Amino acid sequence: MDRNTPERLEAGALGLGESVVMGVAGTAPAFSLAATTATLVAAVGTLAPASLLYCGLIMFGVALAYQRLNRLQPSAGACYAWVTGIFHPALGFFAGWALLVASAVFMVSGTIPAATATLLLIDPALAGRPPVVTLVAAGWLIAVSAVVIKGIKLTSYTQVAMTLIEVGVLAAIALAAVLRAPLPLAHPLSLGWLSPAGFTPQLFANGALVALFFFWGWDVTANLTEETRDPTRAPGRGALLAMVVVLALFMVFVAACLAVLSDQEIRQAGTNVVFALAARLLPRPWDYLAVLAVMLSTVGTLETSILQFTRTLYAKGRDGLLHPRYAELHRTWRTPWVATVVIAALGLLLLALSARFASVGQIIQDSVNSIGFQVAFYYGLAGFACAWHSRHGAARAPARLLLLVLWPACSAAFLWFIALYSIPSFDLPTRVIGLGGIAAGVVPFLLNRRRQLAASAEGPAPG
Repeated sequence: MDRNTPERLEAGALGLGESVVMGVAGTAPAFSLAATTATLVAAVGTLAPASLLYCGLIMFGVALAYQRLNRLQPSAGACYAWVTGIFHPALGFFAGWALLVASAVFMVSGTIPAATATLLLIDPALAGRPPVVTLVAAGWLIAVSAVVIKGIKLTSYTQVAMTLIEVGVLAAIALAAVLRAPLPLAHPLSLGWLSPAGFTPQLFANGALVALFFFWGWDVTANLTEETRDPTRAPGRGALLAMVVVLALFMVFVAACLAVLSDQEIRQAGTNVVFALAARLLPRPWDYLAVLAVMLSTVGTLETSILQFTRTLYAKGRDGLLHPRYAELHRTWRTPWVATVVIAALGLLLLALSARFASVGQIIQDSVNSIGFQVAFYYGLAGFACAWHSRHGAARAPARLLLLVLWPACSAAFLWFIALYSIPSFDLPTRVIGLGGIAAGVVPFLLNRRRQLAASAEGPAPG
């Protein structure tokens, strides 16, 4: 590495408040609702709030694991680094690889809602044409990548502003649903919406895998730990607080959608469901605030997803599990610019391939399911790692046994069960992306081992 190239990320750039904002922005409330509500309702109907509630409780187990593991080993690699240290480098590699694949696929499902929102402002007829949507999505991806390369502090400032506006708009729409919902309600309010009794095993598995996509992204706080003040504590606390915020937002908003919109209206709205709800509740032009919220949310979550990808790739390159070029930082901005170029290029390639799909909705559904599978895999590894590391002496400390062993382990086991149980319901593209994406990691893993063995055989360079 060039002697003028910085070796470390910009330490102490973020505080606890910014960590919470990053966690909320990572889950992208407006984007997740826009991209996934129709898919979730199609899967489980009025049990959508229950799916979110129970998956939220599962996610809290994973968040507790992240908080514990981050205190033990603050690292930009997060899950990859922890699983490597506690279990084995091979398992750690594939934990990180699953995150990399999920982030790359997210470049499709993350940019498309921003593109459709943009086209709604220009010409609504264009929002249903995949080639046009993917072209606009590519423009968003390039713009966001450029911002991320400029530095973590600039990214955090934009995240704070965008997330406050986004959450404010969602809260306003939810309040309008309480005050202005047309009667009779499309789906009468019922405690059965939260009842586990309405699920069959297959129905619960399908809903859970989709609901995982809602919550994915809060763990970006751990990937930014080397750039956060009080790195052993602030990222874990930020993740837990972010989970509380987004769980409340998701449940309230999905309940509002069910109360105001019929199943057919939700299905027809697709990725525009946030705007469809706002249009029923708010007078023009105020309903277009929903379009603004989705656009800001998408930009925000694209930034956090790129941050997760680049920090994981940086850590792997720095630790020798991938080529050292990925650990190269920009001389001025101290960001992993090579890794950022890689994720932007992968995203553009996947967007080009997605233009061949018959509909925008099909693109979203396949990418959501495949990402849910990959997220379940690496979140599960983190939960098991926490439980295994914390097992000693846990029987004598009930709080430790519950919070650091049983809850994370049960959450991890459930995530893996849901992922495996849902495989038969996947279509071919989802299986190729979800399963094949993880399996493809064998190639770089073996190539890197070969490179390391060759380097060891050559011996150290002469002094």
